[in-house]
Amino acid sequence: MRQVWIPKAGPPEVLQMREVPVPQPGPGEVRVTVEAIGVNFADIVGRLGMYADAPRLPFVPGFEVAGRVDALGEGVDAALFGQDVIGLTRFGGYSEQVCIPAGHALPRPATMSAEQGAAFLVSALTAYAGLVALGGIKRGERVLIHAAAGGVGLMAVDIARLHEATIFGTASAGKHDFLRERGVQHPIDYRRHDFVREVERLTSGAGVHIALDSIGGRSWMRSYRTLAPTGRLVVCGVTALTPGLRRSVWGLVRFALGVPWLAFNPVRLANDTRGVLGVNLGRLWDQDALLRGWAEQMLAYYAAGQVRVHVDRVFPLTDAAAAHRTIQERRSVGKIVLRP
Repeated sequence: MRQVWIPKAGPPEVLQMREVPVPQPGPGEVRVTVEAIGVNFADIVGRLGMYADAPRLPFVPGFEVAGRVDALGEGVDAALFGQDVIGLTRFGGYSEQVCIPAGHALPRPATMSAEQGAAFLVSALTAYAGLVALGGIKRGERVLIHAAAGGVGLMAVDIARLHEATIFGTASAGKHDFLRERGVQHPIDYRRHDFVREVERLTSGAGVHIALDSIGGRSWMRSYRTLAPTGRLVVCGVTALTPGLRRSVWGLVRFALGVPWLAFNPVRLANDTRGVLGVNLGRLWDQDALLRGWAEQMLAYYAAGQVRVHVDRVFPLTDAAAAHRTIQERRSVGKIVLRP
């Protein structure tokens, strides 16, 4: 079978297709014949050699797939054989076949295509963790969502809309009409406007109750400034780490200089009556019951038509480099998917 490997850190063109033996599921695992693969920003950070939790190079990226179970490991319920599933992979997803823990494979709804299924789990779980499990969103609150037109951003928009929130979303101007149709009342062009001042203006100085920040660096402190009393900053990404297609030492330095290392201390948080929270799905891979519970809730929202999956483009697995480039150049809306 074929896999896409990251042989060394570098631009999208370093990605390399390799032929490898078909994997065999171990105890408690299922093997999935992959029909579609979700591409996430973590894959790009890993390709640039900046993902602390990634395996040592070379490795196969990929955190989510959709496909059909074609083999079972010891101790796995026989009813799973032949099921269409969506699944979480701890790296290794850019493959024609992949073995994953049975608990990380969920039945794919009949109304969900393979491409939509591959684009669902990581975005859905991140948005749910950020806004519901940690952010504790309440009906009618004001929510600021950065990168609102991305995969996580759109899922967060749907969750916020479900809670009848007033939604402020940062995105380039060309994506604003799409965001308004999705339910964002106040799209903010981050390239032309200071989002802190825009939130202050639009809320008459009241601020937002939750800021979901996937940018990182200097943005974290600026998002914190938009918070109302009892507001929560939820950190869920670091896209500011990769301003270009290649790893940049200056970019890393600029990111580090922008991180408010000393600002979020207990005394300041208490005095401001605000909270700072963080989401990293990569550190929750062993929390099967927790992740499955969140996923089942998001699938219930999906079944009720309350959250949607938007796939921007589907690339063949052989063109994974173009998929990465599209994301890094901020040309996509929603998710990018690979198809073997």
